[in-house]
Amino acid sequence: MTALAASAAERMDRIYRSQRFIYDLTRRYYLLGRSALIADLAPPSGGHVLEIGCGTAWNLVRAARRYPDARFYGLDVSTAMLATARASIARARLADRIDVAQADATSFDPALLFGRATFDRVYVSYALSMIPDWRAVVQRAAAALGPGGSLHMVDFGQCEGLPGWFRSALFAWLAQFSVTPLTDFEPELARLASAHGLACHVTHPHRGYTVRADLAPRS
Repeated sequence: MTALAASAAERMDRIYRSQRFIYDLTRRYYLLGRSALIADLAPPSGGHVLEIGCGTAWNLVRAARRYPDARFYGLDVSTAMLATARASIARARLADRIDVAQADATSFDPALLFGRATFDRVYVSYALSMIPDWRAVVQRAAAALGPGGSLHMVDFGQCEGLPGWFRSALFAWLAQFSVTPLTDFEPELARLASAHGLACHVTHPHRGYTVRADLAPRS
């Protein structure tokens, strides 16, 4: 990896070296929208699905169970999180259908990592807000889509429908984990969708606590 990617890996390992053991237990209460994203993936039979920023593999395991005819791939910059991910995948007896690898989400090469250049579905769940150059991640994700493929994202929103005190407290707490809810998200997605000939659909569930975005072929 580049020096910048190595620095990001070290930062994530510092944050999650201990937290990874309780990550799934605690995050289930406030990483809203992950199950809905998985339910909407609907990959084709025999399809290939990539998660960018797979963390502990919570999403990958559930998606693989939901879609037994698809194969799944995940990448993450943190070696600590990947250690937990591999243990979770093995415990779920899904190692034959889920592959994970260490990579920088802003510049990964899926052909080198997994022997595949494109995927039927790509998704990113609560990872963009941890990556300063999130625009590069979205661009790489869109570039990894095969014909008819779609990109799905869920993350922290701007809490526009919630009280100001809640927004301030939430953002201050998230900052302790190097999380910055996205700004200018929709204009960037609209531009990217147009460049790739895709339709862009963005919603703000839970009074803006969550932002959900899907880029898919135009109907």
